[in-house]
Amino acid sequence: MAAIVVLFEMEPDQALGAEGVGPGVLQVHAAPADPDVPEDPLPQTLCGLDTGPMEHAHYRPVRPGEPWYPPDMADQRCRLCEAALRRL
Repeated sequence: MAAIVVLFEMEPDQALGAEGVGPGVLQVHAAPADPDVPEDPLPQTLCGLDTGPMEHAHYRPVRPGEPWYPPDMADQRCRLCEAALRRL
């Protein structure tokens, strides 16, 4: 799989809570990692949204077979990003 950065699309005027996730997360997106700074996303998600206003999830799968998104957020994963990942 290509290097990706997992991002949270937040509700307007919401920020991540102290635990790193909050009720304001609308969707979980994937963006290509910047080749020069792998922790940073490129300007657009795989589904074409601007990554600027999104929050970095700081999530990476630990073992083979784990999903690209945080497992407890399966219902919030972006299906367009997921489809694009399958094509990579």
